[in-house]
Amino acid sequence: MNDGVRIGIAEAIGTMILVVGGPGTAILATGHFTGSMTTVGILGVALAFGLSLLVAAYAIGSISGCHVNPAVTVGLWVIGKTKTKDLPFYVVGQVVGGIFGALVIYIIASATRVHSATATNLGTFSAKSTGFASNGYGVHSPGGFPLAVVILAEIFFTAIFVFIIASTSRKSMPVGQTGLTVGLTLAVIHLISIPIDNTSVNPARSLSTAIFQGSWALSQLWVFLVFPIVGGILGAGIWRAVRPASDEESESESEAVAPAPFGRHE
Repeated sequence: MNDGVRIGIAEAIGTMILVVGGPGTAILATGHFTGSMTTVGILGVALAFGLSLLVAAYAIGSISGCHVNPAVTVGLWVIGKTKTKDLPFYVVGQVVGGIFGALVIYIIASATRVHSATATNLGTFSAKSTGFASNGYGVHSPGGFPLAVVILAEIFFTAIFVFIIASTSRKSMPVGQTGLTVGLTLAVIHLISIPIDNTSVNPARSLSTAIFQGSWALSQLWVFLVFPIVGGILGAGIWRAVRPASDEESESESEAVAPAPFGRHE
């Protein structure tokens, strides 16, 4: 099988795992179906995202590096850790896998009934009325945060996330520790920023849920496509500037290795 196709399939599987585990938990286990007294809450959703990434990292890391996030892919490409010819396979795989994962959750959620505000009256599931774990600002922010704050949060937290990914792909980092480190980082980021905008830091994750929400989430989607990418580039660039001399890698594209963060290290 062609290496690019293999990368695309692996990224699709990994992104599907992330979306089913993260937004899936937010949709199915935070009150709409269970009632407000049994919700897993922000902690549960944050852990679900982190654990899903950790599992995906060890499942496909040796194949594609488990980027499962266009912001990660673009950030690592900017600093020479991902080959230009592989970019389309990464991004297409991530988008397809994310949408498929969201579709699975949508089918499951639509097959049953949800709790109303009283938690005793049941109604038909609606992705539009529940929000379908979509990212948003203003009235669609969980905490009512404005656009400017959401933009800052997406740039800042994605930069931190990609900085840590770039750091853990250094030659001196034990391969077996990278998935754990990055998974825990994603969980912490969600703990902080779910109240801000439901946490994106991942355009593929945001697109997948916005499609099924279908109204306001699509109109606000541009924020969660553009600014995680900006943050990813920023975080990767900072790592490139401050990395230890012993971990310097060639900036030649021909020496970039596709499975960057969780697979074999450069």
